[in-house]
Amino acid sequence: MEKKEYKKIVDKYTPNEPRFRNALIAFVIGGFMGVLGNFLVEFYSSTFDLSSKDASVFMIIILIFIGCFLTCLGFFDKWVGFAKCGLIIPITGFAHAMMSAALEYRKEGLVTGLGANMFKLAGSVIIFGVISAYIFGLLRLLVMGG
Repeated sequence: MEKKEYKKIVDKYTPNEPRFRNALIAFVIGGFMGVLGNFLVEFYSSTFDLSSKDASVFMIIILIFIGCFLTCLGFFDKWVGFAKCGLIIPITGFAHAMMSAALEYRKEGLVTGLGANMFKLAGSVIIFGVISAYIFGLLRLLVMGG
């Protein structure tokens, strides 16, 4: 079989996704996540008389908890199938990556299962996040002068 024939067969059976529709859904869901986060910050600020910085920490904790909880119940994957990157890109996607790896390897034990495999999906995010924060911190130090 030649490459052209093979490509025709692959193109024939490759599903076409509605990219504009997916982008619109991800935009709306991601926007809703931003509104939810802002609502939580305002709620914690006014209810518990916290600064916005302290209330933001509580908002992140709640969103991580929601992402982990929905992953444990098996709903998160179904919702991501609909919402696409509108749920994956925020902190809920990071929580889902950590929790799904932990759930997958929990039967192998605490050390060899959870400890060794929990960061498989999220490890690269953590490493590159730390490295880029270090580089940008050095750049800021050099440019702004401390």
